[in-house]
Amino acid sequence: MKIAVLGGTGPAGRSLALRLASVGFEVVIGSRSKYRAMEIRDDLLMKWPDRGFTLNAADNEEAAEADVVVIATPWDAAAATALSVERQLRGKVVISMANALAKVGHEFQPLVPPRGSVAASVQAAVPRARVAAAFHHLPAKELGAIDHPIDSDVLICSDHISATEATADIVRHIPGLRPLDAGELSNAAPIEAFAAVLLQLNTRYKTRVAVKLTGVDDSDLGLAATSVIEG
Repeated sequence: MKIAVLGGTGPAGRSLALRLASVGFEVVIGSRSKYRAMEIRDDLLMKWPDRGFTLNAADNEEAAEADVVVIATPWDAAAATALSVERQLRGKVVISMANALAKVGHEFQPLVPPRGSVAASVQAAVPRARVAAAFHHLPAKELGAIDHPIDSDVLICSDHISATEATADIVRHIPGLRPLDAGELSNAAPIEAFAAVLLQLNTRYKTRVAVKLTGVDDSDLGLAATSVIEG
């Protein structure tokens, strides 16, 4: 399966693209500038020359032809980026991972984007796509450190069960991550906002925190083990 990461030249996007490629996915780094995408791809391949990644680069329009598309742009560009490739996204799973945050003084504060969350704004921009919100709480630095697993849960919410299942399948391929179905897309608002709390903890304790929930039996997750990955 081919996964595109639009906004793949930023810290979170490039780290996710690298992590996905490291576990065997064919990944396309997308950007408004194909040449900027190529620069980031080349940097990653030079840093990891012996891994045999399938990592390509393209402008957003070409990248959006992939099977699954991740929107990893800054939050205020996410809906516009999705809208710019609306035709390519019709019928596809689109994963929104941006958090609407602002730094005020020494603290991070959540913002309220149109429609309440970035993911909901993306869904409104591409109504024929199946949008899922996920990957909001994974620190970019640890996500890009592919020699080490990430011990974290990934909260997924969507109004489309097929999008939740497809996103969960992708998450399961990454060692250390556990997908959790967090309900409908309306729950993206508090999930995105909680990233401000995590960033504040990172600043205060000089660490990189992740989300790990207790009390959930893995056998009761209720997410199907097959979807677009297995055809």
